[in-house]
Amino acid sequence: MLGPPENRYADPTAWAALEAELGLALPADYKAIVDGYAPVTVNVHLSLAHPATEWWNLAKTIRDTSEAWSRTRWQHDWAEGSLSDPRVICGVRDLAFGPRDGLIPLASTDRGDVVFLAPQAYGFSGGICVACGDGDWAGYPMPFAEWFYRFLIGEDMAGYKSAALYPGPVQLEYPPMGPGDQGRVAYGPERSW
Repeated sequence: MLGPPENRYADPTAWAALEAELGLALPADYKAIVDGYAPVTVNVHLSLAHPATEWWNLAKTIRDTSEAWSRTRWQHDWAEGSLSDPRVICGVRDLAFGPRDGLIPLASTDRGDVVFLAPQAYGFSGGICVACGDGDWAGYPMPFAEWFYRFLIGEDMAGYKSAALYPGPVQLEYPPMGPGDQGRVAYGPERSW
């Protein structure tokens, strides 16, 4: 759906450094998508960073986002056992953000959604938990690649009524990577519906 990967910044050393900092290995499917295409904004909404770049750096994004979410004072106003309670989704008593036992930010959208790798999502190890832009949370017991595919085909992958289906080829917007760089837009192959 995205076309052949460009692997512009594929660098095992950058992944090894990031994973050493996190104290865990990130999912292989996620790393393959990021290596193939990132930094990129997909279909106008979903942004992916890369660990081997100075601008749009994944390690910095994970650190900064985890720190910001860790400083948030959580209003535990979810109904007991609510399906939008991230603690229920992730099977934890308290929320944590960042390495090892917490939610790790993988991607974000321009609508305020943050896509996290969860220790578990509804019992699925390494599933996806999304802090939705509307304040709700949603869990997806599946690997990142499946979540991403479903996002691209227009399913609700950031909570209720969150679908963003764009017929035709997937748009890949590559941001500027330094001073004077204009960035560019590319498209995946035609899709048949």
